[in-house]
Amino acid sequence: MNNTLLALAFGALLPCLALSQPAEAKDWSKIRIASEGAYAPWNGMDPSGKLIGFEIDLAQSLCKRMQADCEIVAQDWDGMIPALQQGKYDAIMAAMSITDERKAVMDFAGPYGTEPSAFSVLADSPLGQVVFASKRVNLSAPDATGEAALAELVKALKGKSIGVQTSTIQANFVDKYLPDVSVRTYDKLDSASIDLLAGRVDAILGDRSVIEALGASQGGKMVQFGPDFVRGVLGDGFGIGLRKADADLKAKFNDALAAATADGTVSKLSLQHFGYDVSVK
Repeated sequence: MNNTLLALAFGALLPCLALSQPAEAKDWSKIRIASEGAYAPWNGMDPSGKLIGFEIDLAQSLCKRMQADCEIVAQDWDGMIPALQQGKYDAIMAAMSITDERKAVMDFAGPYGTEPSAFSVLADSPLGQVVFASKRVNLSAPDATGEAALAELVKALKGKSIGVQTSTIQANFVDKYLPDVSVRTYDKLDSASIDLLAGRVDAILGDRSVIEALGASQGGKMVQFGPDFVRGVLGDGFGIGLRKADADLKAKFNDALAAATADGTVSKLSLQHFGYDVSVK
């Protein structure tokens, strides 16, 4: 092969060689994780402003397993995904459900926890007297009693006002299944509970553990209403939100989470914070 042909061949090969080179791995010895700090017992704040809760303890365990120095920072819910994409932090652990809509713009490790969504009403509300055909409805594949319970819910809540946290799976549930209600959105679910107690909304909808915690904090003035709802529009459990480009970080979190699940750490933290196991088996 003459020099000209050799040069042409080598020039053609250069792009292939460049493509074959592995991408430079990021240094994940330091990781910033965002949580809301307003969704106890998943995540909350103590009187000093320190982040506490199940997800905070789990994040610390995962970081130890990854041998990473992690900083956990508070971030308002409605700005959480944009701030992740802007690089303000590397991961989200904030009771964020894995849904197809979110997977279109981001990635997830996990899931690491799951629980149903539930309504809460005032203890003296007539809604609390409604009897439902089923105590639990799987929205991905509802059986006959599940369909009946959903129909009963639609009938009971027609013309009522419902409070939900903005940009949540519960807001998606109301949009899809309750067309004849008035919806009020809030930055935090505890703000919705204040309006429930004041009579400005007839019911609120959120993750069951949060609904129960709010009810307990009000001395029985709020009670659960209707069935528990799972799957479908409510997603496939809570995952660690990540940028799509950070596949190596996703692998690290998944390995650490698998180890924490296998040795019982996730179940132990669940019992500590919830009184029951929210881990995904």
